[in-house]
Amino acid sequence: MLAIDWSNVGIKAAQLILSLSLLVIVHEFGHFLPAKIFKCRVEKFFLFFDPWFALVKKKIGDTVYGIGWLPLGGYVKIAGMVDESMDKEQMSQPAQPWEFRSKPAWQRLIIMLGGVTMNVLLAFFIYAMILYSWGQKKIPMGSLAYGISVQDSLMYHVGFRNGDKILTVKGQPVEYFDDLPERVLLGGGGPVDLIRDGVHQTIDLPTALIGKLVERKKNSSVLFLPRVPVIADIVPDTSKAYKAGLRRLDQITAVEGIATPFFEEYKKAIDAHKGQQVALTIERKGKTDTLNASVNADGTLGFYRLYDPEVMDSLGLIRIEKTQFGFFESFPAGVHLAVEKLRSYVDQFKKILSPKTEAYKGVGGFKAIGSIFPSMWDWQSFWTITAFLSIALAFFNILPIPALDGGHVLFTVLEMITGRKPSQKLLEYAQVVGMVVLLAVMIYVNGNDWFGWGKSR
Repeated sequence: MLAIDWSNVGIKAAQLILSLSLLVIVHEFGHFLPAKIFKCRVEKFFLFFDPWFALVKKKIGDTVYGIGWLPLGGYVKIAGMVDESMDKEQMSQPAQPWEFRSKPAWQRLIIMLGGVTMNVLLAFFIYAMILYSWGQKKIPMGSLAYGISVQDSLMYHVGFRNGDKILTVKGQPVEYFDDLPERVLLGGGGPVDLIRDGVHQTIDLPTALIGKLVERKKNSSVLFLPRVPVIADIVPDTSKAYKAGLRRLDQITAVEGIATPFFEEYKKAIDAHKGQQVALTIERKGKTDTLNASVNADGTLGFYRLYDPEVMDSLGLIRIEKTQFGFFESFPAGVHLAVEKLRSYVDQFKKILSPKTEAYKGVGGFKAIGSIFPSMWDWQSFWTITAFLSIALAFFNILPIPALDGGHVLFTVLEMITGRKPSQKLLEYAQVVGMVVLLAVMIYVNGNDWFGWGKSR
């Protein structure tokens, strides 16, 4: 039975709750503000849902502000609007001037688009501030002198090999290593052109690659790394490696006289001497030395090899392309980055809807979202993930599904085109259907998180 590190779980959960709370408040404020501008009465503004009771609530003017106990989103209740409250008693009364239904169609459209608009603007702003604060770092594919290191068994199974230098995916050049995993997974299958041992080759990826990845390893994260020599990064002073004399940034070039230019050769040599003494040939600051180390029974020496791209860059093993942005430069760059992320999310959504990709097996709910946050609090990662979730929330909410903003927008646009307002009964029935659909989707994605329903055949 696997032990659970509850401290890591708590940090991930805290980041998830903070991120979603921010997104929900901003989204609902997007509805609240134009509703107030157009003189609609807003009866409630809640973070989280409050069936039966609320954790905190306070009435200010006509509006009750509060925090519910069910953390599945949030809402604003605008008088005279068919929403999740299904307040039929109010809707059966004659329309009042302060009600949503009494306003012109164009005003109702602006109110309904307010939430999505705010989420998009928030993403623009967060991405701009990320670029202004931390800049942008990418690894040019051409800087990987030793090619890629394959970290996932499925990637090896479909044809990738350590040392491959990737040229194109489906005919499109891969300029940056950072883009490789997404290009491979979202390409929907097809040819990958590469150089292997100095020879041009092509491998063909299966269409259902995402589904196969989910089947193999639900929480797969790292598919590839830059391939570099075996260099020690962290060497605990309690390890056998440290006692033998190994220090940080030492490069292991041979084990028992057998050359180990890369990890696969090193691992094979070490595994052949489990529980034994071995002679390690190392390079340290341009000098060669030999150390005698004891190999653990599991075939390790107790040190962690180099993974940090920044250190790799400082050693000249790869090159990180760094771009800094001034305050005003960051805003158009932030918009550009947000558009790129939206395009990527739409591609992912298409893959999920296409049965042949089997991407539906990987959809998840709150557990999956929480898992993408780091186990240690890191503001750059937090804001990067929050910006992406803001884009995803905007896209999902604009889908033309009743009970979502997009459903209300659809009915309002049809009204503006035809000049005929949908009947109250139709709106109520559509709302119920939409809520049932959304509830079913929520049950499915969260069930897939915990029980792997999507993997069942």
